[in-house]
Amino acid sequence: MGLKILRVVMICFLMAIFSYKTTAQLAKQDKTEILRNIERLNISSMIQPLPLKNKFLDSAYNIWCGSVVKAPKIGYYMFYSRWPKAKGHEAWITDSEIALAFSEKPEGPYSHVKVIFSKRDKKYWDGVCTHNPTVIIHQGKYYLYYMGTTGSAPITPNFAYSPAWYNYRNNQRIGVAIADNPLGQWTRFDKPILEASQDSTAPDAMLFSNPAVTIDQNGRFIMVYKQVEKNGKYQGGKVRFGVAFSSTATGPFIKYNSPIFEEKNSSYKDAWMIAEDPFIWNYKGINYAIVRDVIGKFTGVSGALALLSSSDGINWKPTTYPMVIGKEIFDETGTKLDDKLERPCLLIENGIPIYLFGAMGINNRAHSMNIAIPLLLKR
Repeated sequence: MGLKILRVVMICFLMAIFSYKTTAQLAKQDKTEILRNIERLNISSMIQPLPLKNKFLDSAYNIWCGSVVKAPKIGYYMFYSRWPKAKGHEAWITDSEIALAFSEKPEGPYSHVKVIFSKRDKKYWDGVCTHNPTVIIHQGKYYLYYMGTTGSAPITPNFAYSPAWYNYRNNQRIGVAIADNPLGQWTRFDKPILEASQDSTAPDAMLFSNPAVTIDQNGRFIMVYKQVEKNGKYQGGKVRFGVAFSSTATGPFIKYNSPIFEEKNSSYKDAWMIAEDPFIWNYKGINYAIVRDVIGKFTGVSGALALLSSSDGINWKPTTYPMVIGKEIFDETGTKLDDKLERPCLLIENGIPIYLFGAMGINNRAHSMNIAIPLLLKR
């Protein structure tokens, strides 16, 4: 009897080893296939419910715009925007500052470390507000691209979306700061690296914001950014995205003269906004972008996040599986969160996305936070 039991145990043991190896091989094959062809990456199939602990919150501040990078041998830095919760969500335009948080694990918990940019004199282009951080590490240095603005209009109790609010909003420009170590000193410049067009009819004549940056296979820096046209009103006209190129991280960036993320003569050409909040990266000679699908052009779902690709940074098209995540987000208890995901950021390791970060409002944006959604590669 003992010999028979031993044989059964050995058979089960061998079958377990075979099953483990087969599963590992299948997983490896899946990763190999994805790394061979990101165009067929189906991020929506990788989305997992949000763990309750994967929220970055501060009771005193609204939090937005998380850009997460891995610091070699240390952990993970999150560069984020924050402004006093008591001032309301729309106070970002006058009170946002860029801060730094750290975690030993990619999903968190993240802890506030320091404010990188505090307010400075209104005479500076970024003297009032800094926002929209996006960070790349290049040749051992950290390059922090961001939006800054200034203004002189009085701030009143009914300030949001008033002509005075737009005075600050319409001065948005894009700049860059440099550091050897995020915990140390940052070199901040007195001029932006991207300015509005002098041509009043250009699609970028009013403002720039929401920078997203990557480096292509030839070492060229690609910057995608939001732009707003002038139309004779203080609110401005259509919101579109442009692209600019540079041979160095600090510019000069040369702008392409037409909006991207839309086709000429498209049925969407008269829409106020088509895409927003880009995150971009380059993999094996192809550029990829996650954008908010404002009117459902790419995924069919207004407010979803869409995955696009481009060989040149100018002409973009939806990938095989453009849906990244819908406008409804659920946590691990099955509860639907009360906002859509904005300002996406992928954390990518060894070519595979492992976390989708994003900003989200709470209680009709009475408060806001950053979240880290796990991505699981399924067989």
